Order: sequence, then structure tokens, then C-alpha cells
Amino acid sequence: MFRRSQLDTPQAIRRSAMDLLARREHSYNELLRKLVLRGATNDAADIELGKLQDEGLLSDARFCEAYVYARSQRGIGPMRLREELRQKGVASTLVEQVLSEPHWDWPALGAQAFAKRFPEGVAVELKERARQQRFMQYRGFDWHELDIDAAG
Repeated sequence: MFRRSQLDTPQAIRRSAMDLLARREHSYNELLRKLVLRGATNDAADIELGKLQDEGLLSDARFCEAYVYARSQRGIGPMRLREELRQKGVASTLVEQVLSEPHWDWPALGAQAFAKRFPEGVAVELKERARQQRFMQYRGFDWHELDIDAAG
């Protein structure tokens, strides 16, 4: 029988949170959910996470930037990233701020993802072009912003 570990002291909650943060960045809400699942009370976890934020060890901004970078390198676009980050509890203003930073060239990243998946270029047949558009939409890119029609 599986038994959840009890995070009944502030030290245990902090240690568990630090273990999770050592592996990768987490959003505040994501970390709170994981700590509660591991046996911490919502209030106690909230207090400890507040301390970690004050110390600069937990940052939604840092999480958001790292998440966007990692996922964009795998061919994921801004529309999908926006939804994924919303589900992880990141504030929409922060998400918009990170996604609109000038170093993100979303049309170029979309064109890269398109070229990797469809090296033959933009399809001539409507059925195949619709399939390509659905793929790009699933990836989180707006077909009309990509400028791949001219490249194909």
C-alpha cells in the first residue's frame, strides 16, 4: 500500500519545495499543488512558498521565461504556450510580457517548425494545405503570421 509522505513541518515543506526546484523551475501554483499532493496543508505550503518567493528562490517570471524558451526550441508557438502557462497558473499579464519580448521571432520559429515537418514546402492541394494549417495551429502558430506561403 502506497503511503503519502506527510509534510507536517515548515522545514519538511521547504525541503520538499527545494528538492522540486532543484530539478527545474516551477510556477507558484504548480509547486503549491505538488506540495499539497505530497501531504502539506494548503496554508502551510502557501506560507513557505511565500518565503521562497521573498528569498528569490521561486519566481513565476523566471519559470515563465525558462518554459517559453524550452518549449519554443521544440517548435511550440505563442498561442499554445499562452494556454499551457495559463493552465500552470501563471498570470496572463506576465505571460503576455514574456511572449512579446523582442528577442522572440515567432514567425521565424514557426517557419522553422513548418520546414522541419514539411520539407517539401507549402502544399498545392487544398486538402494537404489544410492538414499543414491544422498542424501549425496545433503547434500554436497563426498560419497568416508565418509568411511561409511566399517561401513555399
